[in-house]
Amino acid sequence: MPWKESRIVDQRLQFLSSYQKEEMSVSDLCREFGVSRQTGYRWINRYKEVGPEGLLNRSSKPNGCSHATTEAIENEIFALRSKHPSWGARKLKARLEMLDPEVNWPAASTFGNILRRAGLTSPKRKKRRTTPYSEPFSEVTAPNQLWCMDFKGYFSTGDGTRCDPFTITDAHSRYLIRCQTVSRMDFDQVRAVCEAAMREYGMPLRIRTDNGAPFAGAGLLGLSKLSLGWMKLGIVHERIQPGRPQQNGRHERMHRTLKEDTTKPPALTLRLQQKKFDGFRQMFNHERPHEGLNNKTPGSIYQPSSMMLPRTLIGYVYLKGLLFGE
Repeated sequence: MPWKESRIVDQRLQFLSSYQKEEMSVSDLCREFGVSRQTGYRWINRYKEVGPEGLLNRSSKPNGCSHATTEAIENEIFALRSKHPSWGARKLKARLEMLDPEVNWPAASTFGNILRRAGLTSPKRKKRRTTPYSEPFSEVTAPNQLWCMDFKGYFSTGDGTRCDPFTITDAHSRYLIRCQTVSRMDFDQVRAVCEAAMREYGMPLRIRTDNGAPFAGAGLLGLSKLSLGWMKLGIVHERIQPGRPQQNGRHERMHRTLKEDTTKPPALTLRLQQKKFDGFRQMFNHERPHEGLNNKTPGSIYQPSSMMLPRTLIGYVYLKGLLFGE
């Protein structure tokens, strides 16, 4: 008489009752109830260990997972995420592999699951993408072929002071050359930051900016004092089309990371905010893996330019009203 699922516990109780009365041998009992001797002895032993509860079906689910991520690895992931709250699973995995390549780190998807279970991720709404613009710019294949410049956009520090970060990146390596607060977004301030950067890293072949001041002017050819100075140095000035920030997309993506990591919340004073920018620049260049660089850091790829800024810059006579729309 095979054991029916609907009466399985009753059948097992009858089996144990007959066993305890010693009405027949275990082998005969098993044949009578249509089970193997191994199954019969299993119920006998369970009943002896825990009583009638031992006759209930037990879950076949394993108590643990042989390939589960260890607590130590999860703690390493949480520690790095705490240090860099804006980093995603792939970037965390790449950085930990840099720091300890001997560890068999789990897949990026596992990193994501661990962060998700801990409530450290939030689903992002998919944005409608604009059809990419076919850029008329030259291809960038090496450091210093193209520098990108822009203002991140102002915000207020904790004491209410306006903060205007001016940034410069190398388009090939994504190296953040400058992230500097300026008191005014004018020719003198931007020229000073650019000249300091070129004295430290050399000159690029091209510079790409938007069409705002002080990069461009309203006069002939859209030249400004700043762009004319670059032209005299042999640097080509590229300007993106109005309303097409994607033409400077790598630089804009850096700005998004800069905002996430340094302005939420802003520092109390402008001086402390600049310290946050300096720390971000160090991290961005030498710690943060970049997927576009096969998870290398910008600092491992960037090399200074061999074109050095002249020690003495020539003064130029500007024709008022002709070049700059004055």
